[in-house]
Amino acid sequence: MKKIINTKLAIFFLLGSIVVIPLIYSIPAVHEKVAWRVNEVLAQTKYAISPPEKVVFVPKEGSTTEAPHPTVTETGPTPQHMPATTPTLVVSPIPLPERITLIGAQHEYQTWNNCGPATLAMALTYWGWDGDQRPIAAFTKPNSRDKNVMPDELSDYVLEETGFEIVYRTGGDIELLKRLLAAKLPVIIEKGFEGRDFDGWMGHYVLVTGYDEIEGRFIVQDSYYGPDQSIQYEDLESNWRAFNFTYLVIYPIERQEDVVAILGSHFDVENNNQSSAQVAKEEIIQLAGRDQFFAWFNLGSSLVQLRDYAGAAVAYDKAFAMYPDIPEQERPWRMMWYQTGPYSAYFYTGRYQDVMELATTTLKAMSEPVLEESYYWRARSLEALGDNDRARMDLRTALKYHPGFEPALTRLHQLGDVP
Repeated sequence: MKKIINTKLAIFFLLGSIVVIPLIYSIPAVHEKVAWRVNEVLAQTKYAISPPEKVVFVPKEGSTTEAPHPTVTETGPTPQHMPATTPTLVVSPIPLPERITLIGAQHEYQTWNNCGPATLAMALTYWGWDGDQRPIAAFTKPNSRDKNVMPDELSDYVLEETGFEIVYRTGGDIELLKRLLAAKLPVIIEKGFEGRDFDGWMGHYVLVTGYDEIEGRFIVQDSYYGPDQSIQYEDLESNWRAFNFTYLVIYPIERQEDVVAILGSHFDVENNNQSSAQVAKEEIIQLAGRDQFFAWFNLGSSLVQLRDYAGAAVAYDKAFAMYPDIPEQERPWRMMWYQTGPYSAYFYTGRYQDVMELATTTLKAMSEPVLEESYYWRARSLEALGDNDRARMDLRTALKYHPGFEPALTRLHQLGDVP
């Protein structure tokens, strides 16, 4: 009899757990703390079965030899945010003190996959903004499982939801960071990240708030590791290279003259992209291994912004040709989570099969295929090849993973589909 009662109790508790545990997990506070651990376990399981660092994309429609750059008739994507009017560019050098520490940014630890919104929130609090990462995440990544927030999405939030201005540029360097900090302007940078608590290379935003010239280091507010982290100049530069030395500066409108004076010709988007392309060309000659891969990739990204899609495609071909020679443990296999330039380059040169192959390869290598950009560009290529039904499916999937994603909405409407 006792054994029967114990069995019934066990069944009762098992059934209760089946009902109660999901309810507890759905509580926002609990979900926020636990979900990332669940996803991490699932990711590690997937990666153990199918190691993503072994996945290699090989372009099939192009060549790694130099070729003339034909004119592209379609305008392509919009480059980085450009001010409505370009002010007169006057360089005003600022005497640099030996050390700077900016006070006022409120450190905030990120929730899962949320370094972009968390870092932007820290930068905004420096200027007295009263908020945290939550409204920024809701604006930039309505689906919390989204793997990345692009710099232009962060810029959109600042311009549309706050009273501040922002510049988003590439091709930054150590001296520029120090000049901005000396002018009391903290800087968001996007860089490579190889931490001790996860598997492999990934992208990460940090807020740079100080430097020490004597010790050769920057002070950064890191949403993952904590406040006032120290990073040596050479380490920051090496990690920063993976993202074409991208930087974002937020400021009130009354500080615009200061920003223009510091950036000089880089305040103009076209000049900035040309300069970034030149930096990449020089680094291609100087570097080797993974760093040279990044330099080729950066050249492609800058040429995409300049709408030289044929030149960009050649640069990306060279980068992808180098990738198999990078030791597996060093491969930046998450690269296409954060940078989508190859899609534009291949699409606008008519290499639709390469776009689809790259998108499919990227999605298959993920623990959870939630990159709206990959679905979008695969859909564009399917549409270009006349397969509108599959294109619509990919566009709807892009919207599933990023509700309100404007490029997908626009294409769906043009295909006569209203989500």
